Amino acid sequence: MAKPLPTEAQELEKRRQELQNQPSRPAIRICGGTGCLALGSDEVAAAFETALNEQGVEANIELKTTGCPGFCEQGPLLVIHPHRILYTHVKPKDAAEIVAKTVVKGEIIERLLYEDPRTGERIAHEQEVPFYKLQKRILLKDSGVIDPRKLEDYLAVGGYRALHKALFEMSPEDIIEEVKKSGLRGRGGAGFPTAVKWELCRKSPGKPKYIICNADEGDPGAFQDRGLIEGNPHSILEGMIIGAYAIGAEEGFVYIRNEYPLAVELISLAVKQAKEAGLLGKNILGSGFDFDITIQLGAGAFVCGEETALMASIEGRPGEPHARPPYPAESGLWGKPTNINNTKTWAWVPHIVKNGGDWFAQMGTEKSKGTTIFSVVGKIKNTGLVEVPMGISLRSLIEDIGGGASNGKKLKAVQTGGPSGGCIPESLWHLPVDYDSLKEAGSMMGSGGMIVMDERTCMVDMARYFLNFSKFESCGKCVACREGVRRMYEILDYITRGYGQEGDIELLEEMGEAIKIGALCGLGQTAPNPVLTTIRYFREEYEAHIREKKCPAGVCKSLITYYIVAENCPGCGLCARYCAEHAITGEKGKPYVIDPQICGRCGVCMDVCNFNAVVVE
Repeated sequence: MAKPLPTEAQELEKRRQELQNQPSRPAIRICGGTGCLALGSDEVAAAFETALNEQGVEANIELKTTGCPGFCEQGPLLVIHPHRILYTHVKPKDAAEIVAKTVVKGEIIERLLYEDPRTGERIAHEQEVPFYKLQKRILLKDSGVIDPRKLEDYLAVGGYRALHKALFEMSPEDIIEEVKKSGLRGRGGAGFPTAVKWELCRKSPGKPKYIICNADEGDPGAFQDRGLIEGNPHSILEGMIIGAYAIGAEEGFVYIRNEYPLAVELISLAVKQAKEAGLLGKNILGSGFDFDITIQLGAGAFVCGEETALMASIEGRPGEPHARPPYPAESGLWGKPTNINNTKTWAWVPHIVKNGGDWFAQMGTEKSKGTTIFSVVGKIKNTGLVEVPMGISLRSLIEDIGGGASNGKKLKAVQTGGPSGGCIPESLWHLPVDYDSLKEAGSMMGSGGMIVMDERTCMVDMARYFLNFSKFESCGKCVACREGVRRMYEILDYITRGYGQEGDIELLEEMGEAIKIGALCGLGQTAPNPVLTTIRYFREEYEAHIREKKCPAGVCKSLITYYIVAENCPGCGLCARYCAEHAITGEKGKPYVIDPQICGRCGVCMDVCNFNAVVVE
């Protein structure tokens, strides 16, 4: 017999108040996401257990490991409730002091506070840090608050209430209508209207019907799907169950990369918990609706993020795309109607059902509603996961939330949409972040990766890097992608090594347009975007590589030379100490010299020099 949804239980109401920043006792919440774990947050958590025990206050303090709160640059992160005091870069050795001073006495430890890079101010409270203050966190609201391993934590913040409403107060048509009113567009990259896909799938003849969560996140620098799964896996399951009820599906799959071990563990645990609680399986919550979910591990092929290749992989066939139509809504998994949505799309569904489509439509722009999540990385001070309303400007996202350049260099461009997207120059950062504006600029929203570059980034080399990724990840099924992308990469490689010729730029443009038309799937059709946008906005860099045999950014090793300006060099020897090739010689107190025949052109000498004595041409 299915267990009833315990929405009104007194213990859950008490838990809800605790998790909504009104705890009945002080609470320590430590980030347990992949980024912080890599920095030792598990050791920090163990140190706090010891410190609480040794100081005899373990009974009065709640210690919780949560999912990723997003501020990856500052990890390991720790927040002390109820006042939400944020400590950054916490070490195990800090645990005893934090318990004794902050948790017990309420004192602030200044050295552990976040320091605003613009003002130098130390900020004590999480909600006042610009990185968080300027976001609109809805999908990420409970990440960093709940323990993703505990179903009761998700229930305590209102989890599965939307499912209860959908099953007992709404018809499938009502749900689709609310999603349609919301204007929700798929968060996987293409931005196709979600309700249209659902409606097509529901009306398509044939049973059984399937739904799929595409969590095959493979873009370089992208980790927003992983972060959401690690922070709040039940939110995705709830959205999928509601979607399955609306569409009439009986079985679902979460297709997730095997390279995400923590995310795989947590989503698998969430499925197990949901089944035990009567939220998955037969007769869900006594409603008569049957639905189950299977976790399908991907093998790491980027092309399997494309929906037809993804379905082939689930079926046990090679992960290769096929031409459309027919579309998955008509003939998908095993030839049956199938609906595929991204992780973030599914996570939005409970919020829309609970609050209504009109509520969602009030956020964002006319054609791009709601908020979206980006993983913002690169040459900025504040890297991490951010959730912002659609329509925010690129500049506000990069400079206000991202904190601007991390190294004093001038910011130059931002790559959105991963290998499928394009590079947008700093001069266009007034553009709003939405599907149509980014597409018009030659880029795309993509799944949410955003890489910021500064003046030391060579745009030709950057295009070469992304094209090499697409070349390697091509399934090889169609000639346009298999041969065309490879040939474009070869031309770029020649240019960066000093062998570029007149006409190469025009040839790259011609090939790029032909591949976009001729490629079978989205990988090939969008692979030329990094090249076409860098030519469009940074053509002078290509011309310098070809005509002058120089790399203006000082990156392409075949086209640069490092040397030391004698009058600026005090002879400290730091550059020589760090030179792995032993190409720098000199005497203490006298200018040092770089031997260009030995120099590996790695740039370490320039990075460590404190006197601007090392230059590159």
